[in-house]
Amino acid sequence: MDDLHDLRIGNIERKEKIKFNVNGEAVSAYRGETLLAALIAAGYKGTKKSPLKHEPRGALCGMGVCFECIVSVNGEPNIRSCMTEVEENMKVKTDD
Repeated sequence: MDDLHDLRIGNIERKEKIKFNVNGEAVSAYRGETLLAALIAAGYKGTKKSPLKHEPRGALCGMGVCFECIVSVNGEPNIRSCMTEVEENMKVKTDD
């Protein structure tokens, strides 16, 4: 996803812009954002697939309760993206 599709609210003062990687693609974020917020702002809707029907799933609660936003971060599976702060050069893999 590129910066032309940035879904963040305008007119908010943010920290420095950083880059990280999602499924092999460079994505922009701002230091201090949660990984989930950065993914949503970049246009990612799904983070995993349901175990039985393999249907796309996305974040439900956004506060660490539902586990619908899990991704792999730097090779570590089952990380809640809503509870993880985005970091420069982190490598994220979604199951969408």
